Amino acid sequence: MKVKIENQFRAPYGVPNGLQLTDDGLWIVDQMTDRVALMSMKDEDKDDYYGNRRLLRDIPSESSNTSGMAAGDGSLWLAANGPGQRWRLPRETDAPQGEILRVDPCNGETQGRWALPTGGGTHGVEYDAIEPGTLWLTTLKEQTITQMRIEDWSVIRTLKLPLHRAHGVVRTEEDSIWVVHTGDRVIVNLDLATNAELDRIEVPEPHPEPHGLSICNGGFLYCDATSGWVAKISW
Repeated sequence: MKVKIENQFRAPYGVPNGLQLTDDGLWIVDQMTDRVALMSMKDEDKDDYYGNRRLLRDIPSESSNTSGMAAGDGSLWLAANGPGQRWRLPRETDAPQGEILRVDPCNGETQGRWALPTGGGTHGVEYDAIEPGTLWLTTLKEQTITQMRIEDWSVIRTLKLPLHRAHGVVRTEEDSIWVVHTGDRVIVNLDLATNAELDRIEVPEPHPEPHGLSICNGGFLYCDATSGWVAKISW
């Protein structure tokens, strides 16, 4: 799939590893501090001097080693990829392994938390707006992506992934799902019914490496935890 990739701005944190565009703005989570920022996406709030956007809100969280985020049902959903002592001093709230946290977007308070159904780690989470009340998780131990029913934390279905190091996730209205494979610099589109690969987007160097992913005006926004850039993919 032929696309156009453009750098947009630098994230407010050093290690942005998940993002989600909402009506309120763009949420970005930091893997090192586990804080979450809401950035304005209005044209008048773009700062060309520093190449950044206006910060609307900054909240703490009890997540750890955060590698992925989503927004839906009035909450933020953070993918805690195990404890955070690699980046900072340990906290009592650090996840021992992969967990999903439901977080209040106003103050960062934890509203719920669940362990991954298969154990291991996770780098991506997506709230399914087409099937409300469900989440998609990249379940790295099994090299799969799993749809979970939030109410009872039960598995609805699981898809095999073609590559390793699955990261950001976007569910589409066309009964397919896009999954970032960071190490391979590709974003793969999978059919939900057949698990077949429908398309893929390559993100070659020197473009920022794809980590978190969010839908944006018919294209995507993605963040790069290594360089701090937020970039746009359009076609």
